[in-house]
Amino acid sequence: MIASLSGNVLKIETTSLIIGVGGVGVRVFVPRTVLEDVGGAGRHIKLHTHLIVRETELTLYGFETEEDLHLFEILLGVNGVGPKVGLAILGTLSPELLKSAIMREETAVLQRVPGIGKKTAERIMFQLRDKLDLSSLETAVSFVSDVDADVIDFLTGLGFSIVEAQSALQNLPREAKTVDERVQLALQYLDQRA
Repeated sequence: MIASLSGNVLKIETTSLIIGVGGVGVRVFVPRTVLEDVGGAGRHIKLHTHLIVRETELTLYGFETEEDLHLFEILLGVNGVGPKVGLAILGTLSPELLKSAIMREETAVLQRVPGIGKKTAERIMFQLRDKLDLSSLETAVSFVSDVDADVIDFLTGLGFSIVEAQSALQNLPREAKTVDERVQLALQYLDQRA
């Protein structure tokens, strides 16, 4: 019904944005990554949207890319995954990391998302394996080595998101091989971005 939304951000809330569209303020629930990228009230934004109609409410969910919207809609088809969990997944994991985790059957990656336990992670893995196009990942995504998995665990243990940890790893020089070296360089990178 509402495929996209374009307007100025009037207000940033904990889990949503109020966007001014034609004199009307529309509340759109968005992943945490969108909230972090919006930059402040007054900015213009365009979101791809998904409308959920319930007996007592209409709820709009917004995403920066069509790929994120598509993933959200696929996630809603998984038994036990509602809109809040879908937003949490997309706010914590990049689409590439989610697909890589599913392809490699790494339930631990999904369990780092708030609100997802082992059984839900396994259910998501099982149900999404056939619904996502994972063929492009074989060459496009460099998989996480054991050393990098340890670095991600360490950084997320310090409170960084998986997306931040992944971003830091992608910007590390290849010469850094040990966990200690990679953690130290990742922390320097994240400190510079703060």
